[in-house]
Amino acid sequence: MEANTQAHVAFFLTGRRPSEHLDAVDGLDLRPALFAGYRDLTRLRYDFPLLLVAGRADLLMLQSLSGLIDAALADAARGGDGQRISKHVLRLEQEIRALVAAGAAGSFSALWDRAAGQLGTNADPGLADSLRRTRAAIKVDGELADCDAALPFRLLQHAWAAVQRQKADEFREHVSRLVLKLSDILKADHERSEAGRSAKHLKAAVGAGFVESFDFDAMSRMLSTALPKDEFPEPRRRRIGQLLDVLRAQQFFPTPASGKKRVGAAKSYSFVFENCADALAAFRKRLPRLIELAKAIAIAELEIDGQYSEAKHDALFEQFGANGLDPQDLTPFPDYLVCVNAGKTQAAEHAQLMEILSSGLPIKVLLQIDDILEEAPDGEGNLNSGMRSRQTANMAIGLNEVYVLQSSSSNLYRFRERLLRGLNYRGPALFSIFSGASGTASGLPPYLMSAAAMESRVFPAFTYDPSAGPNWASRFYLEANPQVDLDWPIQGFAYEDELHQRVSEDLAFTLVDFVASDRRYARHLARVPRQKWNGSMIPVDESLTRERKGLPDKVPSLLMVDADNVLQKVIVDERLIREARRCREMWHSLQELGGVHNSHAERLLARERKAWEERMQQEAEALAAATPAAVSTPAQIALATPGLVAAAAEQEPERSPDEAYIETARCSTCDECTQINKQMFAYDGNKQAYIADINAGTYAQLVEAAESCQVSVIHPGKPRNPKEPGLEELLKRAEPFR
Repeated sequence: MEANTQAHVAFFLTGRRPSEHLDAVDGLDLRPALFAGYRDLTRLRYDFPLLLVAGRADLLMLQSLSGLIDAALADAARGGDGQRISKHVLRLEQEIRALVAAGAAGSFSALWDRAAGQLGTNADPGLADSLRRTRAAIKVDGELADCDAALPFRLLQHAWAAVQRQKADEFREHVSRLVLKLSDILKADHERSEAGRSAKHLKAAVGAGFVESFDFDAMSRMLSTALPKDEFPEPRRRRIGQLLDVLRAQQFFPTPASGKKRVGAAKSYSFVFENCADALAAFRKRLPRLIELAKAIAIAELEIDGQYSEAKHDALFEQFGANGLDPQDLTPFPDYLVCVNAGKTQAAEHAQLMEILSSGLPIKVLLQIDDILEEAPDGEGNLNSGMRSRQTANMAIGLNEVYVLQSSSSNLYRFRERLLRGLNYRGPALFSIFSGASGTASGLPPYLMSAAAMESRVFPAFTYDPSAGPNWASRFYLEANPQVDLDWPIQGFAYEDELHQRVSEDLAFTLVDFVASDRRYARHLARVPRQKWNGSMIPVDESLTRERKGLPDKVPSLLMVDADNVLQKVIVDERLIREARRCREMWHSLQELGGVHNSHAERLLARERKAWEERMQQEAEALAAATPAAVSTPAQIALATPGLVAAAAEQEPERSPDEAYIETARCSTCDECTQINKQMFAYDGNKQAYIADINAGTYAQLVEAAESCQVSVIHPGKPRNPKEPGLEELLKRAEPFR
């Protein structure tokens, strides 16, 4: 083994870097190669910043700046000057994005005006005209929010407040109707009373314009004689009066005061908290008032319908709420919002968080995670990538009746519909959000860091909605993640080599790429000088599919770029590879929950396939035994055994032993070959493997796939590259499968 390779293997196994063969990455400002095109986000059109639209409670409460501009241009940029308008407005959009990224705060309209001033609209009439016409097409306004550390709280509070406003409007309308109807009952009672039939009251009711036209004393005597003297029960009068007092004094959704604020009016409750302890304490303190108000509403409905019976209902309502209120009773009332930061959460706060989630109370909890890379408590420098946050989300799912949403900040706009579902869910909800704020330590914007966490499977996006249906297929949603059926997303990457030739290849984005983005973990990486690049360095995703026996002869590496976008290769140590495997296994578990590569379904499929093959074999044997006596022509055979003919039609054609191929019809869908090389091997519409691109891999991978195939249907043939290393040994290994 040459010295360079020995140094690579030594670093992989020990994490110690021989300085004469490898370079430290500290200070090199390296980032994964796939990040090369994202150095300046202000020059790109993407979801952020977001417009938090005021006054809406539907999906349009959140709009992306780019989407808003596109919609306005579709209306304004028409005719011969459409190109000019589009050019000007897109310049303004970029200026607004740069302002927000630099920390500017304010409404969309204010930032529009500020950006327009910086572009110099006063000196350019054409620019001013373009912006004026486009601005007239935009009918909404609100605060602009960038993808930063403050976004999860700002966005969730904005959406929560919109949902609560809608709920408040419905509640106030309901309570106002009850108050009006109950007041009418008391008013009618008063009109029938002695006081209501008095001359003084009648005179006041008619008004000053007709005072001289009536003899109110005579009218009073006549009404007293003519009207029946039904007595309004005093207990009912007192009960309705108490109901009105409760409904008018409620502090949950207070009715906006008209004119001056009522003297002595109770202060309305706040429902936004910074920790679980305060939220729980407030709920418990307010619970008697909540029960009192819920009881008043229920009794008021019965009173208005004339259905309240003291003999039947008094005892019933005496015990109302003794065991608390169920979710249906709590639905009309405000939901609580608790915003906590995982980095500041102590054990007691975590216990109270779990108490909230298991209580069934309508409390929505934002658990913001700013950093998901932390050292494991083993003292050996191992990583616990996202473990605490995943444990919380997994425990919440295990409670079965909690709405759970996990997502990176970068994905929140795409997840807005599911965000609203969680806020409208009648029980507790957990929103576990990775903000990407830890990226600032590496000079990366939070948007890029949070997107990388989701892309690398370190912090996958999913939702669990107990109200969506009775099973996992309806409740669990995983499809927001890129290329959800793969272990790692594959992205195309193109660069220019030393000969100024364009080179394109597919790169998998793994946990190692995500960790490599963080300068704190530079010790797990070592740069290989270009002159020492050799065949011992293989991509990380390929390394993860290999089972090491003894000392490795290949070491995992990844492509990175420096500050000048010059391509570099770094190798990684075994600790990162172990964590990547762990991350992949966690992803596999989520895939199973989401119905992707479900082991139970695949086992059932394999069992059914085996039974089908055995049945076909039995039919073939029966046919062979019966053919000489009963069947004499191929046509008769076809008519007698249509299933067998169909099976025969699917058989593979004759192949040369020198040709690499797969007996696709016999594939058992074990995933062994696709895990070795997803570009070389692929599945067809029947989930059976075939060779998609023979040039996408090596002969060694063909042989490895043949050896690992559970049903021996892969035939590696002869090597296409006569210069591939180790062919003599590979041909011996391939001989049993030709």
